Amino acid sequence: MQHTLQDFLRALRAADVRVSPAEAIDAARTVETVGYADRELFKDALCATLAKSQAEVAAFDRTFETFFARQALDLPPPPPEGGEADGAPQPAEAAESPLAQALLEGDAAAVQQQMEEAARRAGVAEIRLSTQRSRLTRRMLDEMGLAEIEKIIANARRFPEQQGLADRLDAGRRALMAEAQKYVERQHELYAAGSGRQLREEMLARKALNAEGGIDPADLAIMQQLVRKMAKRLADRYSRRRHRARRGHLDVRKTLRRSMGYGGVPFDIVWKSHKVDKPSIVAICDVSKSVAAAAQFLLTFLYSLSEVVERLDAFAFSGRLIPVGEILDDHAVEQAILKVLQTIGFQQTDYGRALEDFCDQHLDRLDRHTTVIFLGDGRSNFADPRLDLMNLIHQRSRAVIWLNPEPESYWGQGDSVMDRYARYCHVAKTCNTLEGLERVIEDVLRTYIPH
Repeated sequence: MQHTLQDFLRALRAADVRVSPAEAIDAARTVETVGYADRELFKDALCATLAKSQAEVAAFDRTFETFFARQALDLPPPPPEGGEADGAPQPAEAAESPLAQALLEGDAAAVQQQMEEAARRAGVAEIRLSTQRSRLTRRMLDEMGLAEIEKIIANARRFPEQQGLADRLDAGRRALMAEAQKYVERQHELYAAGSGRQLREEMLARKALNAEGGIDPADLAIMQQLVRKMAKRLADRYSRRRHRARRGHLDVRKTLRRSMGYGGVPFDIVWKSHKVDKPSIVAICDVSKSVAAAAQFLLTFLYSLSEVVERLDAFAFSGRLIPVGEILDDHAVEQAILKVLQTIGFQQTDYGRALEDFCDQHLDRLDRHTTVIFLGDGRSNFADPRLDLMNLIHQRSRAVIWLNPEPESYWGQGDSVMDRYARYCHVAKTCNTLEGLERVIEDVLRTYIPH
């Protein structure tokens, strides 16, 4: 049963239910306490031990019902007593084969047990790709002794008096193959469905956000979910660090001061702790056609980090610059971007004018605790780039980070002034994938929230 529990925990992890080594130990102790006899008690106890959110409870329920499904195998029934084949002699091989006897007797429980044992020997639980199903099904059937069954059927066909036995075994063999295929499909659903999704997410995480032809709508939906998953992962990691106090380090000065009221006896121990401020972020996004997709994902990412960001001020521009915080608060990011485009989109990109608008109306949002994140290609249609205002933003903020979807070899070519803006940035780098975006945001959080 320990192998069963380990396989179940692997299935939970494949379903995005996080199970740490400590939680696996707790699950084993829970099973020792409640046992397997009462299915509902067993399920509820494991769920309470392992599922930590509403989403994980739902995933746990689905995985549990699939993993512990024991559907009756559809085997041919045994012949009635006194029937045509009841007294027919059996070949010695049939009498010596547990699988043959179970098929002839219609013993579904015995066949189910043999199938699960064969699946473990064949490594069916290691399935990762749909293309492995046929091979693993055959390997499992071989472990069960299918070749022996086929040999018994072939030998029985040689004798007229054993035709009934051969027919029954052949029907059982066909039913067994159908049930084996269903079993392997369930294992694929448990262990490999998530692998396929993970492979697709890994591919989309590296997909260029400024690719020609745009992003396919089906991929866009998956990428939006992926951005939120990335943001949640970072939020969980850095919110834990922010709340962690330095326990175990005695604050001698404060302890002695408080002990004066007790005649110098340290009744009130004071431990050292430190408060880590959440970062404040100002995001300024170019939403012209060439970088609108990247801006959408950046804003989605930042707005999903509300737990670890003290303040987020978001601005968008193509020609003129406007604050978009209220639009993002009132609408989902996908709809908010469309509304922003309706308001300021389809204008000639003018970085200098956007910097003027920001400095005239919103410069007070910057202080020495603020990180400014620009997202844009730095192409200003040969207008004045207003480097003086870029320098002012650099001087007033803690850090200026510029994310450019274009490769550095394009910076400074044509109407690009990116090489000139880069002088006033603490970090200026190419960022045109979700994977790169996650790394940049994590770097910002790491600057403020120590390990």
